[in-house]
Amino acid sequence: MNEIISHILYSDAGSAVNNYALLAFRVLLAFELFRVHGMKKFRLENGQREHVPNPLHLPEQLNGLVATFSDTVVPFLVALGLVTRLAILPTIGVTAIGYFIVHRADSPEIRDVPYMYTLSLLLLLVLGPGRYSIDVQFLYHLF
Repeated sequence: MNEIISHILYSDAGSAVNNYALLAFRVLLAFELFRVHGMKKFRLENGQREHVPNPLHLPEQLNGLVATFSDTVVPFLVALGLVTRLAILPTIGVTAIGYFIVHRADSPEIRDVPYMYTLSLLLLLVLGPGRYSIDVQFLYHLF
């Protein structure tokens, strides 16, 4: 069991430069996701909160909860490098659905945003948070 947890949480990009680059990528991506999409969840426009599309016809509360979690909580977990690979899974789902379903008929300029977020999050899923993350520090002290 410890080996499975270690594989999920641990990642090392091979060199200090690569690990710092991954840290910067992770933090800047998380900041932008929260700034642009997360903050919308708190703002009222015309007396109403942001409308979250529901193309999978989930219960409205569940759909809103997943979208809000993906845009508000996940960016902080990603920036800290805390359970990054698991945390980004719902956000990958939200961005991929945005690209493949919600914006499928839109122009490439509109589809570009969910596409780039999905690719960036998939990269983090594969590479992990890097050596400079809470996950790695936790494992270092645990084992």
